[in-house]
Amino acid sequence: MSVAISDASGVSEARRHAAALTRTAGFGATEAGRAAIVVTEAASNLLKHGSGGEILLQAVSHESVGGLEILALDRGRGIPSVPDALRDGYSTAGSPGTGLGAMKRQADDCDIYSLPGQGTVVLARVWAGPVPRSAAERLRVGSAWAPRPGEEVSGDGWMVTRRNGRVLILVVDGLGHGPVAAEARAEAVRIFGATRAEGPVPAIEAIHAGLRATRGAAVAVSEIDLERGCLRYCGLGNIAAVILSDGQARHLVSHNGTAGHAARKIDEFTYPWPAGATLVQHTDGLTSHWSLEAYPGLIARHPSLLAGVLYRDFKRGRDDVAVVVARGAAA
Repeated sequence: MSVAISDASGVSEARRHAAALTRTAGFGATEAGRAAIVVTEAASNLLKHGSGGEILLQAVSHESVGGLEILALDRGRGIPSVPDALRDGYSTAGSPGTGLGAMKRQADDCDIYSLPGQGTVVLARVWAGPVPRSAAERLRVGSAWAPRPGEEVSGDGWMVTRRNGRVLILVVDGLGHGPVAAEARAEAVRIFGATRAEGPVPAIEAIHAGLRATRGAAVAVSEIDLERGCLRYCGLGNIAAVILSDGQARHLVSHNGTAGHAARKIDEFTYPWPAGATLVQHTDGLTSHWSLEAYPGLIARHPSLLAGVLYRDFKRGRDDVAVVVARGAAA
């Protein structure tokens, strides 16, 4: 869900959507209350400090524990000192100066990326219960995704599964936009989650076979083998993927086609996965000409922060968009 924050009504709308998502994610009253505080403070800060902006909300899960992820995006004046901004009583807008500090206290995870004169992205996650950390520490995954402006549902989406030391990531772009594209996206995600087939190619083949009754979709599956240090990739259609490592960018190869309709060739390519590497995958709602050169230190931050900055600064604005980032642990 994307909520534009231009006045106080946007704050209320973001809080209502967050409440609906936390109910779906199985939150109790205490956790739902914490999430409401975080969303309210995030949205209010956009008005106070960013001259408005956008809130992205999504339900997430890990090891069957539901959660809510909040991304607050603005292009305001930025935060001169993030450590100072997190300290209660510090304010540059004449407010009490408790907003970011309250968010950090109430959220289970919180991270901020800000550049003077270029704006701020704030990430917060609130979980419905304790989340095991060990499985996720070796590869962190984050995203930013939203429907086309004016639509309530998105045809773009993603899913991640972890199996026996390997992580499989699906990115899907249902053709068109609106409910029919969202139907194709939802079916691709369902098939991907249900299949027990090993590797990217069987997953794409299953999705291709299962989408024949839908409009179809561009799809890509990456499998990162953490033990062997390699990435296997199979893409069908216009999904972009790039591995960032040691200052170099390696673009992954997809074949032309549409899952569910036309797929002349489905095969995979294998690439090295060095320690500390970052994988960025996105649909064509994001321009392919993005770069991280103007964002010092962003590559080392939480993957959802990186995805949020790319979404904010490089989305086309006339289509659904999904950006998914995975980062491996350093050696």
